[in-house]
Amino acid sequence: MWPNWQGQTVLIVASGPSAAGALLRDFKGRCRAIAINESWRLCEWADVLYGCDGAWWRARDGVPGFEGAKLCYEARACREFGLGRVEIERHCDRILTDRVGCVGDGGNSGFQALNLAVQFGAKRVILIGFDMQLDHGLHWHGRHPQGLNNPSENNIARWRQSIDGAAFVLKRLGVTVLNASPISALEAYPKMSLHRALEAA
Repeated sequence: MWPNWQGQTVLIVASGPSAAGALLRDFKGRCRAIAINESWRLCEWADVLYGCDGAWWRARDGVPGFEGAKLCYEARACREFGLGRVEIERHCDRILTDRVGCVGDGGNSGFQALNLAVQFGAKRVILIGFDMQLDHGLHWHGRHPQGLNNPSENNIARWRQSIDGAAFVLKRLGVTVLNASPISALEAYPKMSLHRALEAA
């Protein structure tokens, strides 16, 4: 069942190092939430857990401890663990709305989760852990183990470009995006604390 979050506020919790300091349990019930990969551990009450790569789901045995909806791109992992399937238009760095369940690539799960939030009907999106730079480390949880992808300077540059580049389309769609990632290198969205972002939303 595709969520209907029409007009609601959605937190997207990515894995940048700044996410470690976010006290997300205080916001349960105040908004919807999408957690990306390991960041479900920071936001166990999230409505959706999104992980693009099947290898991550296999390494975590399908994340049996998560009770919300689980979404993935890889068809084999979806069959193996009973995950909902998300299609990705590869090499497309645009927010897509014309076909429900098909999102732009953007080179990263954060962009894809942002596209999902738009398709779910979000009116406001708050970004957490979208640091988009490596000066403070790779992830709040450290490096992914061997066999899973870790960011490099080259792909981080593409991620910044794709997410910042979506600002015009998001505004045209009537979606407000606030950046609650204090050390984020993104430039297109107002940056503020999580508390203030929720109040503004």
